Amino acid sequence: MQYRQEDSIKIAIADLGIGMFVTAIEQSKRINLANAGRVSSELGIKKLQDSGVKYVWVDQKLSAKECIIKPVEEPHNIMVEAGVLTTIPKISRSFRSREVQHKRAKKLIAEAKGLAQKLLNQTFEGKVLEVDEIESWADDMIESVFIDSDALQCVSALRKKDSYLLEHSVNVACLLVTFGKHLGLSKDVLKQLAIGGIIHDIGKIKVDDDVLQKPARLTPEEFEHMKLHQVYAKRIILGVKGLSDVSRDVCLMHHEKLDGKGYPLGLSGDQIPLHGRMSCVVDIYDALTSERVYKKGMSSAEAFKILLSLTPFHLDADLVYKFINCIGIYPVGSIVELSDGRVGIVWTSNTSQSLKPIVKCFYSRKYKRYVEVSMVDLKHSTLKIEKAVSPVSLEVDPKPFYD
Repeated sequence: MQYRQEDSIKIAIADLGIGMFVTAIEQSKRINLANAGRVSSELGIKKLQDSGVKYVWVDQKLSAKECIIKPVEEPHNIMVEAGVLTTIPKISRSFRSREVQHKRAKKLIAEAKGLAQKLLNQTFEGKVLEVDEIESWADDMIESVFIDSDALQCVSALRKKDSYLLEHSVNVACLLVTFGKHLGLSKDVLKQLAIGGIIHDIGKIKVDDDVLQKPARLTPEEFEHMKLHQVYAKRIILGVKGLSDVSRDVCLMHHEKLDGKGYPLGLSGDQIPLHGRMSCVVDIYDALTSERVYKKGMSSAEAFKILLSLTPFHLDADLVYKFINCIGIYPVGSIVELSDGRVGIVWTSNTSQSLKPIVKCFYSRKYKRYVEVSMVDLKHSTLKIEKAVSPVSLEVDPKPFYD
């Protein structure tokens, strides 16, 4: 059986499984095996572990088809071209900082989903919502955005279609705060935006599940029923203690349109305040890029085109352009394909050069296999982004590489 060492992928010994084709091992350094072959038993794996092997290299093509191979993520492996090796320590420090913020953001998002679920449960049970707990979470989230908004965006970009309502509420809250910070709004207003975002779809708890989860386009009658979630929301938030006008407007205005053809009140033009217009943009963007039971999520680039097509009659054109500028043509957390065929997650934005972010590469479309995880800084590379990639169109599951 023929294999090439360059086709091998480095994985942790803990991820080694039966059926994988091992070509090399590492205790303190890599040793290529003369007797390379497939792992046939758990005993073989245990022997490697007992002998102190920390990593192994496996050939994906020669491994059993059912094997799930998870490449080792090596933070130090930063690709820097054009001879600018002096930038490596700086990027490494930045990467370590991102790791810390990424873990914090992950905890924050998990807390937010738990909070959103609690709010939905309380609403379903007819209990009065309290703002205090949401405010505490909002304070933490705003601090995270000011420290490293990229980390929060990257975590919030990871979605599961079976928990759409929770994730959409949390994502809208995060995006509103990020957008508000970009516009220079005060921290107090950012907190109110976060609270409004996390409760903005609270009325959907009263919508019939058959309509809410329908895996097809709604009929005109079903759509009219869906629109009632705003009526329900108004009733629900009337009893919320301490809710600000900004939070209330975000909740009740995210379906209004500048031409007056939105709902529930048919507001138009200047009747819709800044935070109401912001919520319209953010709500549509997140809905377009989310995977639902009835549709696949689209790439950010495709979503931007639709947002622009909705100006100036439905959406505020100036705010749409500012929103695109805020999160970038290739937002943190989105998936892109590079000019060498590798695919990766936009990991860190570059405010001075939005088309040259740092990309966490993990797969090659050219060779149709996983590659060693590496951070590619496009600002110091001859590579460029060829196109944005919708997660559902990718041949492999990108979720493990968001960690």
